[in-house]
Amino acid sequence: MTASRTATATPLDPGAGLTERIIRLGDGRRIRTIVAGRGPGPLVVFEAGMSAPAAEWLAVQRAVSAHARTLSYDRSGYGGSDDDPQPRTLARMAGDLGAVLDAVGEKGPVVLVGHSWGGPIIRAFVHDHPDRVAGIVLVDASLAGSSATRTQTTLGAASFRVTGLLVRLGLGAKVIRQVLPHGFAPEFSEEDAAIATRDYASVRAMRTGVREMKEVMGDKLALEEWEREGLPDVPVVALQGGRVENSAAARRFRDDFNQEAARVLAGHPRATVRTVPNAGHLIPQERPSAVTAAITEVLAAG
Repeated sequence: MTASRTATATPLDPGAGLTERIIRLGDGRRIRTIVAGRGPGPLVVFEAGMSAPAAEWLAVQRAVSAHARTLSYDRSGYGGSDDDPQPRTLARMAGDLGAVLDAVGEKGPVVLVGHSWGGPIIRAFVHDHPDRVAGIVLVDASLAGSSATRTQTTLGAASFRVTGLLVRLGLGAKVIRQVLPHGFAPEFSEEDAAIATRDYASVRAMRTGVREMKEVMGDKLALEEWEREGLPDVPVVALQGGRVENSAAARRFRDDFNQEAARVLAGHPRATVRTVPNAGHLIPQERPSAVTAAITEVLAAG
């Protein structure tokens, strides 16, 4: 068990047009939420990937909030949220998602948007609360149990540790250039990019990423069960990265990953799988307009 750390009480700039609100969960943990927008339709809820803060959704959330209510949040251990002393399993994180919705008084069905490991988190929530889901957008998300392998989790944890070391050495800008070799999309202003860098290029974020990665193999059976179970009868859009860097291994992985998404969702009557050209894994930072369009599509279909 990891000792709990309390996040700083200093407000963190969430970006233009967005508002930071701190809530408390039942066990006392403070969770930083980011809200924006208004309207009669369902709330759009964003779940970030492993090692990623709410700021990864900055450009998408701002665009979607022009016509819908939105909420993103730093999971425990990221940005302005307290650490969690409990293991960061999918069940624990999905429980936190439900607790966040309860804390903000959101009882109706919501549209869930999950990137990368955020996909399994919202999948766990959907399994427990299918009645609270109005639609789903999966952004280069891990959809199958086969995505959880010992090799991948070992390499992933090692990558987070190396990244944390680089940040500790003052090389946060280098980290961003490595994960976003083509840079942020034009929708990210310089101020937006600085906010995303502040919350991602963080020793604490990488430490939390390692904690989440450690639990992946323990969740493998659940992932396989949910894959067989399928998703509820709500509109679903899955966006997959289309760009592959010059590596045969990377190309094989990308092809397999995209085919896996198509296979998992093939039997769903309301699912669409779409490849996003000129974007790799970090679609919310590279092609936020594609994510915004998918969310708009799901809202309209619901």
